[in-house]
Amino acid sequence: MPNPKRIAVIPGDGIGPEVMPEAVKVLTASGANLELSHFDWGADRFLAEGVTVPQDGFTALDRDFDAILVGAFGDPRVPSNIHAKEILLGMRFKMDLYANVRPVRLLDSSLCPLKGATPADIDFVVIRENTEGMYSDVGGVFKQGTPDEIAVQEDINTRKGVERIVRYAFDYCERHSKHDGTQRERVLMCDKSNAMTHAGGLWQRVFKEVSEEYPQITTQHMYVDALCLQMVRDPRQFDVIVTNNMFGDIITDLAAGLQGGLGMAASGNIHPGKTSMFEPVHGSAPPIAGKKMANPFGAILTAAMMLSHLGLKEQAEKIEAAVLEAVKQKRTTHDLGGALTTSESGDWLAERVAVGSAQSR
Repeated sequence: MPNPKRIAVIPGDGIGPEVMPEAVKVLTASGANLELSHFDWGADRFLAEGVTVPQDGFTALDRDFDAILVGAFGDPRVPSNIHAKEILLGMRFKMDLYANVRPVRLLDSSLCPLKGATPADIDFVVIRENTEGMYSDVGGVFKQGTPDEIAVQEDINTRKGVERIVRYAFDYCERHSKHDGTQRERVLMCDKSNAMTHAGGLWQRVFKEVSEEYPQITTQHMYVDALCLQMVRDPRQFDVIVTNNMFGDIITDLAAGLQGGLGMAASGNIHPGKTSMFEPVHGSAPPIAGKKMANPFGAILTAAMMLSHLGLKEQAEKIEAAVLEAVKQKRTTHDLGGALTTSESGDWLAERVAVGSAQSR
């Protein structure tokens, strides 16, 4: 037996501690050789101890684990959300997880609000730059609370940061197929260079230069507003989209609507060759926390994405197949048309995955 993959599990806040046990349940059922370690980082610990991240927390994650599986962060008891910022953005920035990868895949036509859309129409990936842009927190406030108040938020774009995310997108396109087996062949760069000329100019130049190294890949460009329009008009045209931090954050929520909502959306925060972090993108959803109605599929599909990243593709495919079957049979939570609770939905999937694992032995 090879050594187990070491996974740090951080449920976090809100619905995180509800959906993450279901993801762990399904991971265990898949038969993947994993060693799980659980961490209590989140609002409860912050409120009790004033600690967001232990002093060597990020160093330990990077040193001792192969991947990190995260639930969600954000709690109304912490209005500033300082713990969420220091934990989640801390992992992205301090561990240099520069590629935020968000697959957008429609499992079943019943989940999509677009008339006549089929799974073959919606199967693309958004690659979001994850460590720069408006999220760098560069800027400040002058004369706060007065009529003359000025707030400045800088959009940071470095040549290094732009080039590596653009190159990651082309490499991803070259290495990955769609779920129907056809090769991905198009990379679209999204910006707003007609208005944001300095940052947009850098993205435009770098995209053109890097694309010349991949002559077999077709390149496209859209302004972010046009992209939002086209995403709901004709999502079939998209394959791999690469963009900056803020635009990536916005368009992936829109894209999640095409696949059944945020409860179905998975993501990975990746630095090739280093410990990477995987998180569902639904957030902590305080209004439904504790009501046993949170959809665990985003967390479970994120866990499958993590397995695939770690080279455990067979187990990942079993989980994805079980989620597809659950959607078709309506063995889901209420948001997807079913009648199961969060844990019942996880139980059904775990049983399905375990049967598939036993049959493949």
